[in-house]
Amino acid sequence: MQKLNLNQILSQKLSPQQIQFIKLLQVPTAELDSRIEEELEINPALEEGKDGDAENQQDEFPDNTDVADSKDDKDVNIDDYLNEEYGGYKMQGDGNYSSDEEERDMPIGSHSSLHEQLLSQLNFLKLNEAQRLIGTQLIGSIENDGYIRRDLEAIINDLAFSLNVETDLDEVEEILFKIQTFDPPGIAARNLQECLIIQLERRNATEEPLLRMAIFIVQECFEEFTKKHYDKILKKAGIEEEELKEVIHLITRLNPKPGGISDGLSRNHYVIPDFILNNANGKFEIILNSKNAPELKVSRSYSDMFNAYDKSDKKDKKLKETVSFVKQKLDSAKWFIDAIKQRQQTLMRTMQCILDYQHDFFLDGDETKLRPMILKDIAERIDMDISTVSRVANSKAIQTEFGVFPLKYFFSEGIATDGGEDVSNREVKSVLNKMVDEEDKKKPLSDDKLVKLLNQKGYNIARRTVAKYREQLQIPVARLRKEL
Repeated sequence: MQKLNLNQILSQKLSPQQIQFIKLLQVPTAELDSRIEEELEINPALEEGKDGDAENQQDEFPDNTDVADSKDDKDVNIDDYLNEEYGGYKMQGDGNYSSDEEERDMPIGSHSSLHEQLLSQLNFLKLNEAQRLIGTQLIGSIENDGYIRRDLEAIINDLAFSLNVETDLDEVEEILFKIQTFDPPGIAARNLQECLIIQLERRNATEEPLLRMAIFIVQECFEEFTKKHYDKILKKAGIEEEELKEVIHLITRLNPKPGGISDGLSRNHYVIPDFILNNANGKFEIILNSKNAPELKVSRSYSDMFNAYDKSDKKDKKLKETVSFVKQKLDSAKWFIDAIKQRQQTLMRTMQCILDYQHDFFLDGDETKLRPMILKDIAERIDMDISTVSRVANSKAIQTEFGVFPLKYFFSEGIATDGGEDVSNREVKSVLNKMVDEEDKKKPLSDDKLVKLLNQKGYNIARRTVAKYREQLQIPVARLRKEL
C-alpha cells in the first residue's frame, strides 16, 4: 500500500551566481581572456568598456601584463632522467607524472613546432601515399618529451579504422626506424634504452672505442647502469674503473628528453602572474594583473530595449517572449560582471592575508623564514570557506623581486623542534637538500643517517617523513646518488 509522507529537509543549494563565481575563481589568468570572449559571444547584452555609472571603478588595476620567464630546461642530464624513471618517479610523458606541490613554477607550456619539424623531414623520404600516412600517424603519436609510448599494434588499428590503411608490424617498424634517424637525435624512441642507443650510434667516429663500450653497457648492462651497480658493470664489461668513468661521462652527455629541446633551443615556459608585488623599503603594494580586471559593462541599447518593451502592451505573446529573452540576457550580463568583481576582491583579500602572514619571507625571499601555514589559517582570517582559498591557491601566482611563485608555494605544514617551536617543512627541506648536496657521493647518506643528522639539528622528524620530503625534492635514494 502506497503512502504519502511529508518530510521537511534543510538543505543548502548554490545559486547560479555563486556557481558562476566559483567557476571563474578557479580559472587561471591565462584562460580568463578566453572565458570572457566566450561570454561576450553568447551574450549580446554584455560589452567591453567602462560602465558610465562607475567610471573610475577599475583605475586601481593598472596595465601589468608582463610575462615572467620561469626556469629553463637546458641543464638536462641522464641522472635527472634516471631519477624520474627508475628512482620512484613516473616519466613525464605518461600523463600520470607526480604533481609536486612544492614546485615553484606553474608552467603554462608554450608548444614547440617539433611535430612540424618532423613532418617536414618526413617529406624528404621517398614514401608512397600509404607509407606517408603511416609516418604521419607515428609522428602524431610522439609525446612532448620525444617518445612513442603507444603500442605499435594500437597504431596499426588506428590506421585501419581511421585512415583505411592496411599495414603490418614489419612495415610500421621499418618506417619508425627511418623516423628515428630524424633530428633531434633520439626522437621517436619507445623507451630510454632505445633513445640512448639511437644517440650513441650517431656519435662521432673519433670516439669509436669508447662508443662501442657505451653501446655495450646500454644494451647489455642497462639494468645495472640504471641502478648504479658499477661493480657488476666492471665485471661484465671487463674494463677498468677509469674507463668506466669515461663511458659514463659520455652517456650522461646524451639527451634523455629529445622532444624537450630542438634545434639547440630550449623550450620556454611562461607564468602569467595574477599579482605583482612592489616593495618600497619594506612597504608592500599588491597590484592585481590587469588580465584579472577586465572592463565590462551591460549594453545600454539592451537596457533601453528592455525598458521600451516593459512599458508596452503585455498581452502580445511574442512581445512577452522577447521581453523575457532580453531580461534573461541582461540578468546574465549583470551576474557575470558581479562574478568578475567578486573574483577580483577575493583574489586581493587572499593575497593580502598571505602577504601579512608571510611578511618576513617577502622582505628578502629567504625560504627558511616561511612560517607554517595551512589553508585553514587564511580562511579563518578572511572569513571565507577553505575550498575558496584552495581554489585561489591552486591556480594563481605572484611576481616578486625574487621570482614568480604559485600561491600554493607559501602553504606548508609545521615541524616541531626541540625548542618547542613550529617551523615550516620548507625549512627542513632546505636543510635536507643542503645535506645531500654536501655529502660524500662515494658514500651517500641513507635516510636513517639523514634522520639522525636532522634530529641532531633539533628537528623532530621521522624516517618516513624524510623519505617523503626527499621524493618531493626529487632526490633519489642513496644507492642512486652514488658516484665513482
